[in-house]
Amino acid sequence: MWVNVLVFLLTHLLTGMSIIFNQDYVCITESGSFTTNSTYGKNLDHILDSLPDNVSKSGGFFTATAGQDSNTAYALGLCSGDLNPHDCYGLVKSAVRDLRDKCPDQKEAISWSGDPACIVRYANRPFFGILELEPTTAGSITHDIGSNLPRFDTIWESLTDRLVRNASNGSSSRKYATGEAYFTVSQNIDAQMQCTPDISQEECDSCLRAAKSSFKACCHGKQGGYVQKPNCMFTFDLIPTITQDQKPEKNQNKSIWVPLGESLSAILGLALVSACGIFLWKRTNIQGDKEDSQEVQLLDLVIGSGNHENSSENVETSQEFPSIKLDILQAATTNFCDENKIGQGGFGPVYKGTLADGNEIAVKRLSRASSQGLLEFKNEVMLIAKLQHRNLVRLLGCCLEKNEKLLVYEFLPNRSLDLFLFDSSLATQLYWQKRFNIIKGVARGIMYLHEDSHIRVIHRDLKASNVLLDHEMNPKISDFGMAKIFCGDQNEANTNRVVGTYGYMAPEYAMEGLFSVKSDVFSFGVILLEIISGKKNNGFHLSEHGESLLTFAWKLWSKGEGMELIDEHLAGSSVPTEVLKCIQIGLLCVQVDPANRPTMSTVVAMLGSETITLPLPVEPTFYVGHFVAEPIQLSFTDRIFSVNEVTISNISTR
Repeated sequence: MWVNVLVFLLTHLLTGMSIIFNQDYVCITESGSFTTNSTYGKNLDHILDSLPDNVSKSGGFFTATAGQDSNTAYALGLCSGDLNPHDCYGLVKSAVRDLRDKCPDQKEAISWSGDPACIVRYANRPFFGILELEPTTAGSITHDIGSNLPRFDTIWESLTDRLVRNASNGSSSRKYATGEAYFTVSQNIDAQMQCTPDISQEECDSCLRAAKSSFKACCHGKQGGYVQKPNCMFTFDLIPTITQDQKPEKNQNKSIWVPLGESLSAILGLALVSACGIFLWKRTNIQGDKEDSQEVQLLDLVIGSGNHENSSENVETSQEFPSIKLDILQAATTNFCDENKIGQGGFGPVYKGTLADGNEIAVKRLSRASSQGLLEFKNEVMLIAKLQHRNLVRLLGCCLEKNEKLLVYEFLPNRSLDLFLFDSSLATQLYWQKRFNIIKGVARGIMYLHEDSHIRVIHRDLKASNVLLDHEMNPKISDFGMAKIFCGDQNEANTNRVVGTYGYMAPEYAMEGLFSVKSDVFSFGVILLEIISGKKNNGFHLSEHGESLLTFAWKLWSKGEGMELIDEHLAGSSVPTEVLKCIQIGLLCVQVDPANRPTMSTVVAMLGSETITLPLPVEPTFYVGHFVAEPIQLSFTDRIFSVNEVTISNISTR
């Protein structure tokens, strides 16, 4: 009944569980100050006086300028997309008044005022249509999600990803999205996202994803919160779910559909991880003792060592991540014949297959000789089943029969990026716009792994051969066997078992075993410079007098000769401003000190904006071919390394 709803709402308010937006503002002291009767002050007063009326009459967004030269004042007003003109007018007027009180003589200031928030901003410089990610204000309520956090994270990610897309795809007058997702029988997640509509679709996407990252950095696990940036704002809260028995009696005959759509991804996420293990486990009665042992190990690794029987009831009906029979894969690949072999991964070959219905697949066959095979298999099953993004390769199923460990992927006809970059006969197909799109796609995929997924994943083996290309040359990151999951607030880890590919490995990882998200950023920087130059970093020093591709690129860029780096096949299609920006971003990513490398959300923002001012990189000093000393002592059997793009494992016998 409605009494239950009122009780819930009252409790929600009294315990401080709803978000109250305080008067958030920032006075930008770096821009200088003005006097009350100055020309700039009069110009600013003129546009601020009329701003509430102009914003409310213009659909909730308005920009204004007044004056000339150094006395020009610029102002912007944005109301939340769900406000009516009357409320919009009142909130903008209140924000203007507060800024005049709090920042009375500052030439630049910004306010996020009200509930729902609005943005009022002014400055003595032009900022319309320019993406700016700072300053940022963020906050949360005090209550934690609690034991439901993994489920909450999955649903929250799905909902916010959808809202980022919807808001970014808005018009030049409105970039706003709101939505709910079912969480529990009594609570939904409610969220709103909005950008100033003067920025582009890509810039809005970058801003909102940066806002999501800011919230996770400060307030992960809270029941509600907000993040506000100069060009975007984001808020979410838990609200009561009104079920049918809580409706007034006169509406009892009406159906109430609980919004399950947004939680579907969470349910499937669990089913995807569990289904493979359960299907395999249930076939133990027809396998030998050896296969049974492997299946139970895999089941324990993927879904934990709890009661298997209790979980099978919930996943048997899932067909999203099936176990595929060995005889089907043998027939599809002509018994894994060499003619169908299309690649060699770190733990085994990859074959092209054609199913009976004509659909093409890629089958990764893990080596029987490798003692790391089961761990590799577990990593890929667990990670890719949980991770869904347009720039990550899609896992279709798995097989664990007769000592075979097989992973079945979508087939990508253009195979891997390195085949195009480093083959002069194919490189002509990668004109600049395609290469730029590949750069941005790979960056978005890594950002998803680091910041936008409900689990933080460090890939650890990013390289051109692990970037696959679909029929439209869209990139998809593959090979997650060496990936690591970071939990909670974990930012870095140390290992005495270094894995990866020399030439792409960050110096702190190759020499000290220390890895973090910044290790992947380094690898991305190498890939970026390889895409621009058409040359491999690994082995580059042999033809360039001991220089790596990284130092060679830096010397050209620092002398203002960056365009000399580009692949000769790009001569007629390159856009110099984009190329030079990408070179600078690549050099920032390969800085020796991890702290000086940008995060991937910052990289995505820089790639998508034409106005962001990039920091200046210093010369990189680490490159393959010049390992003088290794601070950690690793036994030969502990090293996993790659030469010429083939990952090699040296395993001691028992």
